[in-house]
Amino acid sequence: MTKTSKPHGITLYGIKNCDTVRKARHWLDSHAITYRYHDFRDDGLTLDTIDQWLARSTAGQLLNKRSTTWKQLDDATRNQLDDDAIPALLAAHPTLVKRPVLDTGGELTVGFSDTAWQQLLL
Repeated sequence: MTKTSKPHGITLYGIKNCDTVRKARHWLDSHAITYRYHDFRDDGLTLDTIDQWLARSTAGQLLNKRSTTWKQLDDATRNQLDDDAIPALLAAHPTLVKRPVLDTGGELTVGFSDTAWQQLLL
């Protein structure tokens, strides 16, 4: 894809204080890619958005089991979690989402990869 045919309607999801989100924002800015930033804490996260992501990704890709929020969940919640319960859990605790989530309107990526983003956006 060339620069002139960049996808439109790019949204980057994350939280301000996440180092990986900062790196991703810097990467997008340095490549002059226009995007909308959606902060989970400030803007929230709806079940509809999560369901759309899960239609294009997997719960395993979206759920950050290394996060502080995951570690603070009670054992029963962590041990009895199934795919049906994940959307509601992510909506209630958006910081459980692996960051950043980049939605180009056609593609959805979770996490930051310079190489993958170059192939996708440049």
